[in-house]
Amino acid sequence: MFHFECPPMPHFIHIGQDTYKIGRKHPDRNSIGVFDLLFVTRGCLYLAEGQHELVLPAGHFGILRPDLEHHTVSPCEEETHFFWLHFQTTGQWHPEPYEKEPLPPEQELLYPPIEYFSFYLPRSGPVQNLGVTEEQFRGLLELNQNPAGNSRWQEQQLFHAILLRLQEDSKEETAQSPHLQLAEDAALYLRKHYREPLSYKQMAEELHFHPNYIALCMKRTFGCTPLDYITQFRIEQAKRLLIHTNDAVGTIAEDTGFGSFPYFVRCFHKRTGKTPKQFRLMYRKA
Repeated sequence: MFHFECPPMPHFIHIGQDTYKIGRKHPDRNSIGVFDLLFVTRGCLYLAEGQHELVLPAGHFGILRPDLEHHTVSPCEEETHFFWLHFQTTGQWHPEPYEKEPLPPEQELLYPPIEYFSFYLPRSGPVQNLGVTEEQFRGLLELNQNPAGNSRWQEQQLFHAILLRLQEDSKEETAQSPHLQLAEDAALYLRKHYREPLSYKQMAEELHFHPNYIALCMKRTFGCTPLDYITQFRIEQAKRLLIHTNDAVGTIAEDTGFGSFPYFVRCFHKRTGKTPKQFRLMYRKA
């Protein structure tokens, strides 16, 4: 499974289709620099990425990484038709499971996008509605081959619709990765209750897991503890209020769940390198 941190969303680059006769093989390639999404409509492809074999029968899709070698395990045993689609992201991504460390405060963006979310895609899997998915691929192929004034915008929209459908089709696989689901549930809980004092006991009762396990899952998925996560989320809400309202800094500290004015100023300065007042003056007239 791939974990994409959004925004930005992955973006479409190019699409094509091919039909292999019996005995033909998919070309061997190494570190092509883009994700390669394959969708087989009939026949079967027999591939491998590194040591991981990837068998794609009709009605299945597979995603090859941009940074690894992939090759054919065996040639096609029957006539095989498939779509191929190249995409990439300028944001962070990593395969699951993956252990990552959070960025130190001095490397964080001063005013990053606030509504971060995770987008998961399986490496491979079946397509639930073959007809609809094939229609989407053909529609994207048509846009790509016959560009119009706004076709690039339409391509990206249709590409994201394809990704969403593949994600919806893979919900069962995501459910089989309990640490991912628990981390997302914990993050949602923290965002909903960020104005309240953080209570590990209450969070554990709400999610029905031990606080230590919740923290472990969040560390594994987001690279931070629940306290780090809610602190950063509170700061992003505070940035909004500092820029878009005339509320006093003390009021903003209270409204965003920090409670203590000195604690808010200390956390804000540690994360941004500026006091709340200095930050506000960057975007507002005195």
